[in-house]
Amino acid sequence: MNKKLIIIGLLILAVSVIGKLIWCGLKSIKIDEFHPASVIFVIDSSASNQAKLNDEIKYLRSLCIVLDPEDKIKIIRVSEKSYLIYEGAPTDSTAINDTLKEFTKFDAKDYGTAYGEALKKAFDHALTMYKEGYIPSIVVIGDLENEGAIDKQIDWDTLPQNVENVKKYIPELSMMFAYAHPEKLDLVKTKLTNVLGENKLILVNEQTAAKSQRKLLEAIGR
Repeated sequence: MNKKLIIIGLLILAVSVIGKLIWCGLKSIKIDEFHPASVIFVIDSSASNQAKLNDEIKYLRSLCIVLDPEDKIKIIRVSEKSYLIYEGAPTDSTAINDTLKEFTKFDAKDYGTAYGEALKKAFDHALTMYKEGYIPSIVVIGDLENEGAIDKQIDWDTLPQNVENVKKYIPELSMMFAYAHPEKLDLVKTKLTNVLGENKLILVNEQTAAKSQRKLLEAIGR
């Protein structure tokens, strides 16, 4: 009888110790809080970029596929003028496809590239979405060539300070530049690495595009 009591007592003690260890272990596990992202795409539909446009649209769609249904995207079309052509869920593939098909049509007169104007709009959207609780990322898809009206082009000398100003309000800001010539991507790296850092600045050429989705997810904290 005493043996049974001793065994039962030891079992109870062992169960209690194990239970306490499990409880302490569970308490130490930190579950990362999910934060939805807002990815703002800037896509070049100018006449000079038409040769690569189909591949760039496919790339944009591939990025939408890896995003979460709770994320939001915006698409800014850039040519001689820049303007918003889509905002909504990244999972609404029909609406995204129809919008891109309609508003990136070839127009021989549409030659300029208002990248500077488009980035200003992208920064404004990023600030708004951050206030709404989203982690913003700006993805620029195109050759980054300055063409057309000078006042709408990228000023590479002032761009780093502009990004720094936005970062004061959005510390988590990330940016991706895709499908430009390596020489242009090198210019971006020179200008923005010190502002954004290696993990928040993603540079993608045609050869590395297939493996860049993971980098975007890491940049937005996934």
